[in-house]
Amino acid sequence: MTPPAGTEDPGDEGFGLYVHWPWCLSKCPYCDFNSHVIDQPDQTRWARAYVRELETLAATAPRRPLTSVFFGGGTPSLMEPATLAAVLDAAARLWPLAPDLEVTLEANPGAVDQVRFASARAAGVNRLSLGVQALDDAALRALGRRHDRAEALAALDHARAVFDRVSVDLIHARPGQTPEAWAAELAEALALGLDHLSLYQLTIEPGTAFFQALRDGTLTPPDEDTAADLFEVTQEVTAAAGRPAYEVSNHARPGAECRHNLVYWRGGDYAGIGPGAHGRLGGSATRCVASPAAWLARVEARGDGLAARETLAPDDRATELLLMGLRLTEGINAARFELLCGRALADSLDPAGLAETVDLGLVTWDGPWLRATPTGRACLNAVIRRLAGG
Repeated sequence: MTPPAGTEDPGDEGFGLYVHWPWCLSKCPYCDFNSHVIDQPDQTRWARAYVRELETLAATAPRRPLTSVFFGGGTPSLMEPATLAAVLDAAARLWPLAPDLEVTLEANPGAVDQVRFASARAAGVNRLSLGVQALDDAALRALGRRHDRAEALAALDHARAVFDRVSVDLIHARPGQTPEAWAAELAEALALGLDHLSLYQLTIEPGTAFFQALRDGTLTPPDEDTAADLFEVTQEVTAAAGRPAYEVSNHARPGAECRHNLVYWRGGDYAGIGPGAHGRLGGSATRCVASPAAWLARVEARGDGLAARETLAPDDRATELLLMGLRLTEGINAARFELLCGRALADSLDPAGLAETVDLGLVTWDGPWLRATPTGRACLNAVIRRLAGG
């Protein structure tokens, strides 16, 4: 089997920095992220804390070129430019920077304007991820979004005037959504000429307002068959438009993939700072305190907000690489797997499970590469369980 174009030599998986900003203007009913509503956080205090935690983590992190920075949330577009600049300046001081460093900022249409975008660009952001979520006003209201369609399109215009690389998020498998309606909405989004789209299936998570509505019977998401049809439509429409899936929920023109997320999915190292952030540094996994107030207090008291740092056992590392790598269309490269895990990929797979999933057309295995097929990616959790012997 010939690897997909551009994946013959996997090369270095990269080294990233994830910065978690926990604050939002409102909480969406489907959101189970570590996000909290606040009007005016103390930006100066938060900037100092980010820099201090960065300095602490850098002392034990690999001294290697930083290839990506990702400001996630929450709503990181609420960060003041001075806060963004403080983090990026500290990162540049602590690590060498790759010449093509990617710096992504997540933004919501209701929390941005062209001046704020320009200020973020001046601070060092060069890629924007815009949480549009839907191009239909009724759907946006149902999702609890603060913006409408017109605001979303205006924000997108502002973003594209400032940033060379812009991605949008959209949610499918919404209550009442049909494959035909989603195909039309997706076609409209693709007609905007974007190089990257993140297309997520709506999931109902415990602790969210949608979860309670589901229990109360006031929310009815699509059934499994309809959700599968919506996923299939997503693959067909994006591929036809030259934006094929490079990961289960992410689609891009070849060469426009999000480099930061590729660090995760390929099993690379990344530092994570901010409340609830995770990281992977030199074979160790890190996890920060989840509560924003507790994280801030701990950083100010001792220099980092870590709740845990643990060395990953070979079995755990192998499982993690399997879980993440098979999300990618390129799949898992056996040489990279062995380098990162210290064991052969073949030795980490259940022989019977591998034979079964290959026979069913769910994965392909040619020695250098293990890949989930399009059919396999549609039921990836089951595939991974079988490959792991479950």
